[in-house]
Amino acid sequence: MSFPESAVTPSTLSDDLPTVLVVDDEVRSQDAMRRTLDEDFTVFTASSAEEARGLLERQPVSVILCDQRMPGMSGVAFLKEVREHWPDTVRIVISGYTDSEDIIAGINEAGIYQYILKPWAPDHLLESVRNAVETQTLQRQTSRLDLELRTSTRVLRQRTAAQMAQARSHFGFDRMVRAPGSPLDLVCAMAERTARYDIPVLVLGESGTGKELLARAIHYASPRHTGPFVVENCAAIPDSLLESELFGHKRGAFTGAFEDHPGLFQRASGGTVFLDEIGETTPAFQVKLLRVLQEGEVRPVGGARPVPVDVRVIAATHRQLEQRVREGLFREDLYYRLAGISITVPPLRDRVADIAPIARQLLVDVAQELGHPGATLPDDALACLVAYPWPGNIRELRNEIARALALHDGHELSAAAFSGRVLQGRAAGGGADDLGAAVPQSGTLGERLDVIEAMVLRETLLRHRWNKTRAAQELGLSRVGLRAKMQRFGLEK
Repeated sequence: MSFPESAVTPSTLSDDLPTVLVVDDEVRSQDAMRRTLDEDFTVFTASSAEEARGLLERQPVSVILCDQRMPGMSGVAFLKEVREHWPDTVRIVISGYTDSEDIIAGINEAGIYQYILKPWAPDHLLESVRNAVETQTLQRQTSRLDLELRTSTRVLRQRTAAQMAQARSHFGFDRMVRAPGSPLDLVCAMAERTARYDIPVLVLGESGTGKELLARAIHYASPRHTGPFVVENCAAIPDSLLESELFGHKRGAFTGAFEDHPGLFQRASGGTVFLDEIGETTPAFQVKLLRVLQEGEVRPVGGARPVPVDVRVIAATHRQLEQRVREGLFREDLYYRLAGISITVPPLRDRVADIAPIARQLLVDVAQELGHPGATLPDDALACLVAYPWPGNIRELRNEIARALALHDGHELSAAAFSGRVLQGRAAGGGADDLGAAVPQSGTLGERLDVIEAMVLRETLLRHRWNKTRAAQELGLSRVGLRAKMQRFGLEK
């Protein structure tokens, strides 16, 4: 088959520009669209569906602009063929008001990205094509990531017994760092006993306490340990996207859905789905999730038939779900479906003895990441960390150590490297140090001022690593005066 030279020759030959195919039997319309687009795109033209089909067989095209009224075949009919044979190409139809009913009827079937009315404005046409190219780019990235995930899942399933044993060891309960006699011992014992039974688990606890780590340990201690462990943060994306991400969608279900997309429930088949921050979901989404848990099947967005899934669900939240149930913000039936067994991870302030071993392990991990191997935590630095209440729990502790490593020179990470809020942590946490850290609620003004003065002296000395000369300079004292105050308040290194 041969084609007219003008019909298949691009206006700008550049491998760097996205390609656009203009299909229109009117040469003047072709020329007008070419002039509008050729600065940003490589533009091909064709005068009929037959010519366009031949070009598509030889030349990859990002976007097709097709007129609805053409001899031989309408624009919508041609774009249906394009969807079948070149599904990655973004399809735009151009027509007048008189054809609008035919086009609207064929939009879903042809997978048309946009319908542009005549007479079109150059700026609007250019912006539409730019958006279409961006949509295609995002879709290709999503497909690539999806392929990588599916490949990773296959690799996981093909691991040898030795590799799987290593993974189970790495994510086991004994890797949850804690001190002897820690409250976490009871939590881990309960979770390990729960892991062997294929029932839902609800993990409760403040943000940063290690709920995902516990869920991962449950998975690797369960009969499903050879299957995938997939994570979704329900608070990170809106309901409409969350439904597609978890349950999947069919091609053409919505704008940009160029191919079938299996959801996380399908990809996690034989394994575990961890739904973090489940308390942030809306009642409308909760209804759909409840059906999945009850029926053991998902219905992809735009799909006509449900798809069976075989997964274990572990959910987590920092919310008090029972309270949200009473307030009508969380479905009671879903709560009882998720809470086959409830496990609460205590905050770091309720297991103070764990802070030191966790800090040492985090120091090793973060130092390795930042290229500071061999970093150490002396006793005065650990004392500061133990005294602070850590409202952000382990996540905040990790960030504090990373900050200190980044800003501090030398291998020994002294107390002076930590932020002011940590150095003053005993007062902020309402705890008690050797001076009685919090300001007393009774006593004379002089007595209360003495407590505040002692706190300021101690914090300053810690920041300067007990260098009395520097501390005295900062406080506007002589060295003799500082020493006298230290003796008065019993401040010793």
